[in-house]
Amino acid sequence: MAPLLLLLLLAASVVTADEDAFIGVNIGTALSDMPNPTQVVALLKAQQIRHVRLYDADRAMLLALANTGIQVTVSVPNEELLGVGQSNATAANWVARNVVAHVPATNITAIAVGSEVLTTLPNAAPVLVSAMKFIHSALVASNLDDQIKVSTPHSSSFILDSFPPSQAFFNRSWDNVMVPMLKFLQSSGSYFMLNSYPYYDYMQSNGVIPLDYALFRPLPPNKEAVDANTLLHYTNVFDAVVDAAYFAMAYLNFTNVPIVVTESGWPSKGDKNEPDATLDNANTYNSNLIRHVLNNTGTPKHPGIAVSTYIYELYNEDMRPGSLSEKNWGLFDANGVPIYILHLTDSGMVLANDTTNQTYCVARDGADEKMLQAALDWACGPGKVDCSPLLQGQPCYEPDTVNAHATYAFNTYYHQMGMASGTCYFNGVASVTTSDPSHGSCKFHGSGGNGTFINGTSLAPSSNSTASGCSSNFHVGSAAITLIIGVLLWSAAFL
Repeated sequence: MAPLLLLLLLAASVVTADEDAFIGVNIGTALSDMPNPTQVVALLKAQQIRHVRLYDADRAMLLALANTGIQVTVSVPNEELLGVGQSNATAANWVARNVVAHVPATNITAIAVGSEVLTTLPNAAPVLVSAMKFIHSALVASNLDDQIKVSTPHSSSFILDSFPPSQAFFNRSWDNVMVPMLKFLQSSGSYFMLNSYPYYDYMQSNGVIPLDYALFRPLPPNKEAVDANTLLHYTNVFDAVVDAAYFAMAYLNFTNVPIVVTESGWPSKGDKNEPDATLDNANTYNSNLIRHVLNNTGTPKHPGIAVSTYIYELYNEDMRPGSLSEKNWGLFDANGVPIYILHLTDSGMVLANDTTNQTYCVARDGADEKMLQAALDWACGPGKVDCSPLLQGQPCYEPDTVNAHATYAFNTYYHQMGMASGTCYFNGVASVTTSDPSHGSCKFHGSGGNGTFINGTSLAPSSNSTASGCSSNFHVGSAAITLIIGVLLWSAAFL
C-alpha cells in the first residue's frame, strides 16, 4: 500500500498556491444579548477582520456588511437543505433572495451548502450534491459563478484512519456522494471545506496526543509524529488533519482541490472534566494558528500552499446547549470585550484589543497614499496628536515618507486613546501589530521607552497640536481636503 500512497503524494503536488492564506472568523448568534448587525460590523472593522462566515444569510447582517469590502461566506442552513436540493427553482429563489439582492455592495465570495451534513444530517445526504449544483447553476445564470464559490463543510471525523495521514480515507459508505461532490468542486474551481478541531482530537485521544502537539507548541525532533509511508514529520494536529483530508481526496483520485478550514479553535473555559479548556490554552492555540496560517507555512504534504482558516468563533455563545466549553469558543463577549489578548508577535494584525501596552497602530502596507495623507492630517489636527517629532531635524522625521509619518501619528493616537477598540482604523488604512515600529532615536508609545521627545509618560492631547508641523511637512491639495472630510465623517462612528 505504501508505494501507491507515495505515488498519490507526488500526484497531489498539483495543488497550487493561488493566493496568500487568510484568517477569518465564524459569527454565531446563540447569544442571549446578541449585538445588532451594525455593532457586529463595527467590531469587525475595528479588529481589521476581513473574512467572515455566516451560518445563514441574514438580511440585516448582509446589509450591515455592505460597502465594507469584508469577504462573506453565507450558508444554506441544514433545515433548508432538503428544499434547495429537491428543486432547482427553490435554489434559484434562495440565490436571488440571499445573494443577488446583496451583491456587489456586499462582498459575498462563497456559499456553504449545509454544514457537516454527512455526519449530522445523513438523511439529507442524497440531495447534498444536487443542492450544490442547483445553487451553482443559479450563480451561473446571474454571472456570479466566477466570484462566488460553492462548497459544503465536512467534519474531520468523516476522515477515517487519519493518522498516519497517508493512510486516511473518507467513510467509504458515502463514496456515492463524495465522488460526484469532488468532481463538482474540481470542475467549478471551488475548494474542500473542512472543520478541524484539534481540541477534540486531543480530548478523545486519552493521552495519546500530547497537549503541546495539539497547541502548535515547539516539539523536539524526537517528539514529532512521523508518517512512516512518506517520512513526513508532523509538529501539530492541525497539519496532520489537513493532510489527512488531502490524502483522502487523493485516494479517490482528486489531487487538485484545495482545502479551506471553515472552523477551528479552542475553548477558553470548560467543565471539571475539561481541564484543558483554559484561557491560556485558547490563547496559545489561536495565536499559534493565526501565525501558522498567515505565514503561508502550508502543511508537510503541501508546504507553502495556503490553508486559509476561519476561527470558531467571534463571540462566546451562552445559549449553546451542551457542556460549558460549547459556550466558550469566542474571541469576544457580547459587549465586544476580548476574552483574552492574542499573542501574535511578528505575525502582523491582532484580533483583540490590547490592554498590556504591547501592540502598535501602523499604516497598512499598500494603503492608498492619499488616504494615508488625509488620515495623517486628521490625526495631527482634529485628532490632537503632537506631531512635532515629525518636523525636520526631529527624531521621527526620517524616513520622510507619508507611510512612516502616518505610522507615528496613528500609533500615538491609538495609545493616547488607551488602545480602545476602533481607535486604530483610520478608514481602513491602519492596522494593529505586535511588531515595534520604533527605529533609532524614534521611540514609539508602547515600546517601553519614551524617547527624547516625550516628557514623562503623559499622553494628554497637546494644546497646540493643530500647529504641530504635519501640514508644513506635507502639502495638502484639494483631493486630500476631500479625503479629510471623509475621515472626519467616519471618525464620529469609529473613533
